[in-house]
Amino acid sequence: MMTRQPFILTLIDGKGRIFLGILVAVTVLVAASNLMLPPTSALHVPTYAVSLMGKYLCYALLAVALDLVWGYCGILSLGHGAFFALGGYAMGMYLMRQIGTRGVYGNPVLPDFMVFLNWQELPWYWYGFSSFPFAMLMVVLVPGLLAFVFGWLAFRSRVTGVYLSIITQAMTFALLLAFFRNDMGFGGNNGLTDFKDLLGFNIQAQGMRVTLFSVSALALALGYLVARVMVTSTYGKVLIAIRDAESRARFLGYRVEHYKLLAFTVSAMMAGIAGALYVPQVGIINPQEFAPANSIEAVIWVAVGGRGTLVGAALGAVVVNFAKTWLTGALPEIWLFALGALFVVVTLYMPKGILGLFQTFTRRRRADDGVAGTPVPQPAAE
Repeated sequence: MMTRQPFILTLIDGKGRIFLGILVAVTVLVAASNLMLPPTSALHVPTYAVSLMGKYLCYALLAVALDLVWGYCGILSLGHGAFFALGGYAMGMYLMRQIGTRGVYGNPVLPDFMVFLNWQELPWYWYGFSSFPFAMLMVVLVPGLLAFVFGWLAFRSRVTGVYLSIITQAMTFALLLAFFRNDMGFGGNNGLTDFKDLLGFNIQAQGMRVTLFSVSALALALGYLVARVMVTSTYGKVLIAIRDAESRARFLGYRVEHYKLLAFTVSAMMAGIAGALYVPQVGIINPQEFAPANSIEAVIWVAVGGRGTLVGAALGAVVVNFAKTWLTGALPEIWLFALGALFVVVTLYMPKGILGLFQTFTRRRRADDGVAGTPVPQPAAE
């Protein structure tokens, strides 16, 4: 009698199971190593490294979100850094409200930068951010609403290709300029920083750092599963059809703009969650997160790992950012040149990214083994 597999297992392919298995194993090992082993142990993972790996996981979630719209829907967004930053600002506003009288100026209501700029009262759009549930709602609602409005206007106007990419980049650049202004009420050039607590716990404490790292890993796993459910469903098949031949999909009767709009909005919400988890681990959020270069770098992560694979996007984000951390410390003057060269090499010689190259190598090896294992036919006995 055949047993029916759980629904979720039918959606995850082999590489997805390997990815989730490695993610769970790394999360458990890193947390146990940091909390249970003494600092003198060679296997101890220091707290700063835990936060660094947590940041990589946030970038990986952003890459998965971008791959959902670029790899499966053909929307090359050069503005996903804006959704990431908006989620980060929502979390930063909550963390700023938790400081209270412990700030430099000791004002129980106004953050320090508002006191310094002679603000007399809290702006209306800061109301509610003293509540964690409200702040978490804004983390997904604000990026999602922006993506919905932007996508509704762009997709209904049938803006596609490079024109759409330029408009998304213009959007994030406009937000960069807006958030730089002191009168916007978000800290201007300095942004939001000097965070103290998260849910009443010291944000610098070792246990909180491990918790944030673990939650980032959980968010990445859930983000991958949500994206996987979308792309393996009938809806996902239509997305791929739109990516490959949008005009033909439209001719067949599909409301193309509706399919693209849903994917774009969900992707923006995932990016917002990544930004919200990123901020308490790095300790600051400022307008530089809106810089168009950040969105372009995210595209490079996806391209390096493997567009249209989800797992490859996460892999590319971790690999590129690890290389960035190492190179900016060892050879800071060549990092940007190395990143540009990497993108050129991937575009010319590895169009399917690291994961695609590995899959091609594996298939060839299996084919060679199959040929080598084929029995040689013997002549018939006379």
